[in-house]
Amino acid sequence: MATSVSFSSRTAPRPGGRSARVQEAVHRATRDLAAEHGREALTVPMVAARAGVTPSTIYRRWGDLAELLADVSVERLRPEGEPADTGSLRGDLLAWAEQYNEEMSSQPGRGMLRDVLSVQSPDDRPACRCASFVAMQIGVLLDRAQARGDAAPHVEAVMDTLVAPLLFRLLFTPAPATASEIAGWIDASLAAAQSA
Repeated sequence: MATSVSFSSRTAPRPGGRSARVQEAVHRATRDLAAEHGREALTVPMVAARAGVTPSTIYRRWGDLAELLADVSVERLRPEGEPADTGSLRGDLLAWAEQYNEEMSSQPGRGMLRDVLSVQSPDDRPACRCASFVAMQIGVLLDRAQARGDAAPHVEAVMDTLVAPLLFRLLFTPAPATASEIAGWIDASLAAAQSA
């Protein structure tokens, strides 16, 4: 089955009640202050004052500012819906990858990726949650292909041959991947599935 994913597909449960209100207030304050002053100017007391909570609430729940920024970024990276259906697996992967590349190569997109990767949390790894979001989106595309009767690679293969080089270019090179590079990575994934 295309969606057999080795990445954890569990995400942290969304809190309810007062906890949800606190999270929303702190997330909103963080986003607003980052937009007004820049991420580098943020402090926990500044966020706490804007959110109407004490700094100790933030420290108790998130640990430090880096953890809070990562949590806000993870929520912003959570997909809001299913990826586009173009009618073919190649078209679906191309549309998804080009959109992802465009969004993540922007200054805010790169900032969110850096926030997520800057946290060294052994229990709730923001990077794993983001990988799960991407793997779930890829899984939707692969399931669609299988429903059409098309050969589809495993999620892990697409993560290795498309997502990994895409993210490498976003994080470690000055220029994002080009459309032709993305198409080449997709073709390599599909060719491997055809020969399997």
